[in-house]
Amino acid sequence: MTVRTVSEARCFDGVQGIYEHASAATGTTMRFSLYLPPQARSGPVPLLTWLSGLTCTEENFTVKAGAQRTAAEAGIALLAPDTSPRGLGLPGEDDSYDFGSGAGFYVDATQDPWARNYRMYTYVTEELPKVVGEAFPLDMARQGIFGHSMGGHGALVCALRNPQRYRSVSAFAPIVAPSRVPWGVKALGGYLGEDRAAWRAYDATELVATSGWRDTILIDQGEADSFLDQQLQPEHFVSAAERAGVPVNLRLHPGYDHSYFFIATFVGEHIAHHAARLTS
Repeated sequence: MTVRTVSEARCFDGVQGIYEHASAATGTTMRFSLYLPPQARSGPVPLLTWLSGLTCTEENFTVKAGAQRTAAEAGIALLAPDTSPRGLGLPGEDDSYDFGSGAGFYVDATQDPWARNYRMYTYVTEELPKVVGEAFPLDMARQGIFGHSMGGHGALVCALRNPQRYRSVSAFAPIVAPSRVPWGVKALGGYLGEDRAAWRAYDATELVATSGWRDTILIDQGEADSFLDQQLQPEHFVSAAERAGVPVNLRLHPGYDHSYFFIATFVGEHIAHHAARLTS
């Protein structure tokens, strides 16, 4: 599959690139960001995928998180896809920030008109790894995944459903129980329909009991996050994981909000969490 270079820049002796390709999963051209550390010049390196939150593109994490320095030191590639298909002209696609464009929620939609193109779960877990694995010097046997907010939800779901693929997972302020909160109810209802049984496949709190995941899951949450009580509610996931015997390291940070200032503060520790599992 052809990957087209949009831009490339030297960064911490590695290469920060933006690329695009024709996606069979979404039926559109999709963009992604990929940082290759300097170690990639000598051979394949582990891959750590970042999933962004509502309204984001592939650029938010790339330009705001400051993750390239730590990734270069650890010898890990950073992959950041877009958060939805773009430019389809579907009815209602651009009407709100939390559904449609920029809000794919990392699910495979089953409801019209979304089902044909809004297949971000398949895109993230199957198509994009194949694309980058063929085009770049990446060790696809060593993959981790992390994300923020909607992307934290996506990272947890992808890892819990694919423990054979991902060695590590972490999240910033994730939507851990989308079936219970307004953001999730709107997205899952719109993309999957009103049968709540279908929502369980994309609800980390429901998945953790039967996932088979056993490694420690790192979650950072700001206590000054304005979305904490209504939309995030990490206590649901922690309780479910505890019952399932899955270790969770939930770190609560006084004074920190939902922004990329929060992410930039702790992203180095997240990369270290993944590096311990991907580079050993």
